[in-house]
Amino acid sequence: MTRLELRGVGAGYRGRPVVSDVSLELPEGSWLAIIGPNGAGKSTLLKSVAGLVPATGEVLLGGRALGSLSQRERAREIGYAPQIPALPEGLTVTDYVLLGRTPHLGPLGREGHADLVVVAEVLGRLDLSALANRPLRTLSGGERQRAVLARVLAQQTGVLLLDEPTTGLDIGHAQALLELVDTLRRADGTTVVTTLHDLTLAAQYPDRVLLLDSGRVVASGPPASVLTADRLSEHYAARVTVLTAPGGDQVVAPIRTP
Repeated sequence: MTRLELRGVGAGYRGRPVVSDVSLELPEGSWLAIIGPNGAGKSTLLKSVAGLVPATGEVLLGGRALGSLSQRERAREIGYAPQIPALPEGLTVTDYVLLGRTPHLGPLGREGHADLVVVAEVLGRLDLSALANRPLRTLSGGERQRAVLARVLAQQTGVLLLDEPTTGLDIGHAQALLELVDTLRRADGTTVVTTLHDLTLAAQYPDRVLLLDSGRVVASGPPASVLTADRLSEHYAARVTVLTAPGGDQVVAPIRTP
C-alpha cells in the first residue's frame, strides 16, 4: 500500500522557489532519506510534506490529499520533528513529551493514564527516563534532540518526518535513535522520511535515498545505487570514496587532498 505520495511538489519562500517538481511514492513501512549539499532544499521539502510551507503539486496520505485533512487529522497522521525546535519555557521533559498526545485527547483536553503510559514507554526507549522531571532548559543539546523525538513518537502517527534527527548526538545515541526508528517502522508499519547530513548513516539505515541539488532530484533509489563516489563528488564538491565495512554496510569516507 502506498502510504505517502508526492506529485510534482514544489515549495519556496516569498516567491522564491527552493524545491521544484519532486515526485515519489513511498510504501507503508518504508524509510526515505533526503540528502544533498547545504541549501539543496532538504528541509523545505520536508516542511512541504508536513504542510508547514505553501507548496504546489500534490501530497497524498493513503490516497487522500493533505489539504483535505483538518489540522487534528493531519496531526494524527504525520509527526514532524524540526532540526531546531522552539522549546517552551517552564516545562519538564514529561510535560513536553505529553504535548505529542494532544491530537488524541478528548473534548476536555486532559491526558489520561493511557497517555502517561505511552509517554513513559517512549522516554524509556530513548534513554530519557532519568530525565523525566528535569526542566527542558537544563538539558544538553543531545538530550534536547532526544526529547524532541520523544514528543513526535508520542503522537503515534503513521508517518514520521524527522529533520536531521541525529544533530548534536554522539555516535552511540545516534545509532540508538536510528535503530529505534527502524524498529518502529518495521513493527508498526510507520513510514519514515528523514533529512540526513551523515552519508554513512544514510547508506546504512533507510531503504531508499533521494539526492537533491539546487532544489531538484538528481538521483533516487536504493542507497547503494545513489551513493556512488562519482555522484557524491560531483554534487557535494568533495573528494570521497565509498567503502564496504566487514558486515557489508557502506561507509562514505572523505579523502584528503594531497
